[in-house]
Amino acid sequence: MAVDRTPPQSPDPDPVRVRLDLAYDGTHFSGWAAQPGLRTVQGTLEAALGTVLRCEPPRLTVAGRTDAGVHARGQVAHLDLPPDTWSDVTGRMGGLAGEALVRRLAGVLPRDVVVRRAALAPDGFDARFSALERRYAYRLADRPPLQDPLRRAWVVRHRLPLDVVAMADAAGALVGQHDFAAFCKQREGATTIRTLQVLDVRREATGPDQGLVVVDVRADAFCHSMVRGLVGALLVVGEGRRPVTWPGELLAGRRRGGPVAPALGLTLEEVAYPPHEQLAARAHQTRARRTPAV
Repeated sequence: MAVDRTPPQSPDPDPVRVRLDLAYDGTHFSGWAAQPGLRTVQGTLEAALGTVLRCEPPRLTVAGRTDAGVHARGQVAHLDLPPDTWSDVTGRMGGLAGEALVRRLAGVLPRDVVVRRAALAPDGFDARFSALERRYAYRLADRPPLQDPLRRAWVVRHRLPLDVVAMADAAGALVGQHDFAAFCKQREGATTIRTLQVLDVRREATGPDQGLVVVDVRADAFCHSMVRGLVGALLVVGEGRRPVTWPGELLAGRRRGGPVAPALGLTLEEVAYPPHEQLAARAHQTRARRTPAV
């Protein structure tokens, strides 16, 4: 009997996980998530990765799916690659693989998307589920001297002066763990319970945003259109059309009824993560379905 002397096939090595830190101008994108026939950040970046890595476009997992027209300065995503694909990134350019990938992507990405950093992710890292909080800022110019056409793509030109003190007072009732169904677009099977850590309204006194009304919003996660729903309700108060108590009444009623602020004023500024040794535990905790605090 003939003996099969073919050496056994070695199993494919485990993939490596790569973290990407990126920014984009959302003006001409139909949001983050890939959609057939539409220009999206995910679709654009995955296609670019496929080109520079010479492989099928890899699938990206993102920290926060931004809506159409929403911008990002501090977006985070990850992808999984075969180890050989990652080590081959340097090619003739030499240097570190992450630096080489950033340089190569800069050569093929459009000017409204920038990958700022690429590196191997620590064990347990998940761009979406390991995150502790997402921080957004919403910017408005409510006075003619502040309405600069050079920043029209990311600052909303508001037609009426706003009462920032009233808006800040109204925001206080919304902080904490609540069911934010009144401020979210419902998705079948998805919970609308979130922990809103910060909802701060101020008029900037210094810096590049001096004079602008800035709404700082931070939460463990956001449901669809939640930030724009929160800002829309606060704007009604700031214009004097509703009392300070109105956003809290919307929250308690759990029925969507307030306006949604325009997308262009919203920017994802930062995604925060725990120390490396806590990443896996945080991801496990976040995957569990959110339930109201007892």
